[in-house]
Amino acid sequence: MTNKLKGTDQTQSMFFQSIGMKLGLIIVLTLASIIPSFMIKSLINERKDRNQDVINEIGSKWSQEQTITGPIISIPFKQYSVDNTGARTYSTEYMHFLPDQLDIKTEVFTEIRYRSIYETILYNSQIVISGSFSRFPTEGINTSSTDILWNGAVISLGISDLLGVVEIAESIFDSTIISMEPGIVASKIYSSGISTKIPISDEEKEYLFEFVLKLRGSHQISFVPVGKQTNVSMSSNWPGPSFDGAYLPVERSINTNGFTADWRVLNFNRAYPQYWTGDNYYSELANSSFGVKFLVAVDIYQESMRAVKYSFMFVALTFFAFFFSEVMNKTSVHPIQYLFIGMGIILFYILLISISEHLDFDTSYLISSLSVIFLITGYAKSILRKKSLSFMVGGVLVVLYIFFYTLLQLEDYALLIGSIGLFIVLSVIMYMTRNFDWYSIKLEK
Repeated sequence: MTNKLKGTDQTQSMFFQSIGMKLGLIIVLTLASIIPSFMIKSLINERKDRNQDVINEIGSKWSQEQTITGPIISIPFKQYSVDNTGARTYSTEYMHFLPDQLDIKTEVFTEIRYRSIYETILYNSQIVISGSFSRFPTEGINTSSTDILWNGAVISLGISDLLGVVEIAESIFDSTIISMEPGIVASKIYSSGISTKIPISDEEKEYLFEFVLKLRGSHQISFVPVGKQTNVSMSSNWPGPSFDGAYLPVERSINTNGFTADWRVLNFNRAYPQYWTGDNYYSELANSSFGVKFLVAVDIYQESMRAVKYSFMFVALTFFAFFFSEVMNKTSVHPIQYLFIGMGIILFYILLISISEHLDFDTSYLISSLSVIFLITGYAKSILRKKSLSFMVGGVLVVLYIFFYTLLQLEDYALLIGSIGLFIVLSVIMYMTRNFDWYSIKLEK
């Protein structure tokens, strides 16, 4: 029995000391590291979803993202039809007219609110909407002039979340103060908004308007270019805007104190006309919106997810650093020890996520990487038994963490820099091992 056990030990020893077998085990362990990386990605998504839930909860009490549309004038008219019995009946439809000139000036004041470890961006804004309507070409509508109900005309302004209306400081139409009420009287052109009846006629004249709103919201503010010519200017104290939507600003200025931006959009730049009937262009109105997202400078969950994508490569390069240390030192590292090393590398990503929820991402990356470098370097010193080799492993880890941090910062050039870096790594390995006689190398315990 004793001889049999000794024979088994010798077989296992020869197995682990074989270069080919050891390399195969390293590849298997490296591939196995994909499994915990999927678990970490699931953890990141879970934390990100929790963060979004908090943002939505705060937004539901404060106000959600805001989209301002209009103003639009809607004029009712009688639409006749004949039923099955031959009787002539009518229903009330609306003609919708867009302004010739639309000027919007907006000041946005942002602030960060916290719930536990999560944060969300809220804002208060003051919006001045002014412009003019010139005429209402009802001759383009297939109806008799006597069936147009001029006394039922309404002007409406779309506001996506009425919870955010703090004050309607001023509403003027044709030099007359008007009182806006919640709700849209006309057929569906907005999801929600305010409206009121206005006195107009079929005579050709210029109707001037001005609305002054105090509006609050969260994360984003957008506008729909309903004017024949739409000019929007915005200023804010937020230093990290993301210009979003169908149109980009023609002029913008961004610094640490905030930003200013100006948009100019013509009716030729959009997919709907200056007037129509019914609700034919509801989706086109929504799709033409543009504005600003107020983004956190660094999305820790997005950065962490990008870091995890490199985990397989990181584990592989670290394992091969230990493998070449084995070859150079002719000392065998047990697969269990490789497993511990891999666990230490995977632990880096968990540390990064948890710490970055409390500190900024750069500091979290530094703390997490240094912790893992000291852990693995100290472990390398105990199993390789040479300071020079353990320092070499530590140096490789330092270079790897610096390299991968650079990749995270250079999002647009990550593929280019990454491919060049891997080419350099492979070239160095091939150069250092060019004279190795792999058949003659034997690893010892």
